[in-house]
Amino acid sequence: MDEPIQFSIPLPRSVDTRIYIHLTVKAKSIVVFLTTASGDEAGQPTPLGSFVFALPDRYNPGQPLSTPLCTVEPTLDLTARLAKLVAKKTQLPTYVGNSMSFTNAGLGGTVEEEMEAFKQLALDALVQALVCVAAELRFQQRTRPKELGDAWDEVSHC
Repeated sequence: MDEPIQFSIPLPRSVDTRIYIHLTVKAKSIVVFLTTASGDEAGQPTPLGSFVFALPDRYNPGQPLSTPLCTVEPTLDLTARLAKLVAKKTQLPTYVGNSMSFTNAGLGGTVEEEMEAFKQLALDALVQALVCVAAELRFQQRTRPKELGDAWDEVSHC
């Protein structure tokens, strides 16, 4: 599957801001881009955030390796966490770009709001999208896709 999946979810504790997700699953890698925008900012470009590469560790599958390729301090931690999580769940090399801003969140971007957004992204949105991609690959190949690893077991439906 080479066509990107694009969708958005509401930013937790925010009235009109959404997290926009651009997910591309290739045969041997995954690319994710994240950004936020409110209704009045929809047509304006957002500043560049962090870009992190993560890959599964063959010797310690529970701890993926990661390296930042471009660092912007306010977005680096969340980007690295998300890249490691996707690499761990899918067992594929993963690139994550993140320019999300939490300033429009209810309390102005506290750690709790950032973690709530991370949980929503990691547990709901990305896993659901990866499982739907796995279902499509399975339909095409008529077998369980090996390249998606345990992400297939997380959710049994799209």
